[in-house]
Amino acid sequence: MSIGIWQVVIVGVIVVLLFGRGKISELMGDVAKGIKSFKKGLAEDDTEDETAKTIEHSETPVAESVEKKTEAS
Repeated sequence: MSIGIWQVVIVGVIVVLLFGRGKISELMGDVAKGIKSFKKGLAEDDTEDETAKTIEHSETPVAESVEKKTEAS
């Protein structure tokens, strides 16, 4: 037994009657805001990770060169 087009239409009509068009559009807007916020959070984490890696890599050679200078003196 598979789901037919008429069954989907009937369920859709019942959902619209129960919740109303305005409530469904608000819900979809909230879902869209949540997805945007999630993507923004992921992008911020990626940039923080890249910044931390850049700082780690840039500090290592400087620290080594300072140590070499102090040893030579």
